[in-house]
Amino acid sequence: MSSHEQALASLVTQLAFSFDGAVLGVALAYAAVRSFLKFAAGSKALGKIRAAPVLRVSDLRSLLDAPPPQSDQEANSELDRSSISDRKLVIVRGQVEANSAVDGSWKSSLRPNVLVSHESGDKAVVIQRTQTCLYNEWKGFFGWTSDIRAIFGKSWREQESMSLRTVPFVLLETGKWPQSEYVVINMDASRHPLPLTTVYHQLQPIDASPYTFLQALFGHEYPVGLLDEEKILPIGKEITAIGMCGSRSGIPEISPCRDLPYFLSDMTKDQMVLDLGFKTKVLLWSGIALGSLSAGILSYAFVRNWSKWKLWRQQRLSQQSREETSDPPLLDSEEDVTDVPDGQLCVICLMRRRRSAFIPCGHLVCCQVCAISVERESSPKCPLCRQLIRNSIRIFDT
Repeated sequence: MSSHEQALASLVTQLAFSFDGAVLGVALAYAAVRSFLKFAAGSKALGKIRAAPVLRVSDLRSLLDAPPPQSDQEANSELDRSSISDRKLVIVRGQVEANSAVDGSWKSSLRPNVLVSHESGDKAVVIQRTQTCLYNEWKGFFGWTSDIRAIFGKSWREQESMSLRTVPFVLLETGKWPQSEYVVINMDASRHPLPLTTVYHQLQPIDASPYTFLQALFGHEYPVGLLDEEKILPIGKEITAIGMCGSRSGIPEISPCRDLPYFLSDMTKDQMVLDLGFKTKVLLWSGIALGSLSAGILSYAFVRNWSKWKLWRQQRLSQQSREETSDPPLLDSEEDVTDVPDGQLCVICLMRRRRSAFIPCGHLVCCQVCAISVERESSPKCPLCRQLIRNSIRIFDT
């Protein structure tokens, strides 16, 4: 670790442990609250998944009450824009198939609406292509800024561009063809991960150029490789759909539920329950551990700062009372201002006799009035040796 990294790490550590660890305690408390909120959401989703029935595709029509058909064109368009009626949370496992395969129109038979992978040639309903440019940082002669950035992030930088193409698809009951019963998958407003299969993965190195050498010399990022990856949801894959099922124009349709972490998955219901149950337990115990640790740190910080504040206030009150009660001392005799040899005059006022010696340096250079004024300064120092003083003492002649 370089000197810049050590300095920044020391600064971050001092910030975290400032106010006797109060900042660290607040950060841990925030993480604990986040863990408990995620645990509550996960527990709610787990309860919904356990209560959701597992149905076959052919059982959906008997479960839902289909709306009556309407012949009026305006009524049909209004029905298409309306939300799905009689929405119920169900779990359906079936086989992926393009919507054009069950559409039944002559256009779909001539031009099937499916996607074809450019790399593997497989037919799919979802194709995700990702191109990632990998960057590297070399800490060059003038690249001290990269040392600071290395504290918060990896030395490898990634910049990716992703394209996602989808076509309407349905789920068919596994092992039966031709299919008369199917359920439409509605992907609108879905941010859930998809069970995609990787069919292409290749890393191509990028040749260095003179400009790359200059970038490395001055500590800037420069590209080192290009990663191409293609994932698809192939036709014929068996997946599980969990979501709100309703009927649109007499056809069952499943849409995602925002309260659930799954929509389309390779897992069965039992596997989802086990996976989500383990995650909720981890979140619960993480929240308990972080909350206990933050409570201990905050309690310690509160006690320490409260004690420091009481001590500071006590010292402040005593100093104020001392300043209010200590008036400038009266002159002992007329000899303090008359007939004083030059070698015994106060070095500050040059009027009175030297009467007070400073502690700890011991210099006898000031009168009692000037010594008290020096003590009341924010940083009292001896006028002769400039050493910090704690107090002064009155010297009496025999």
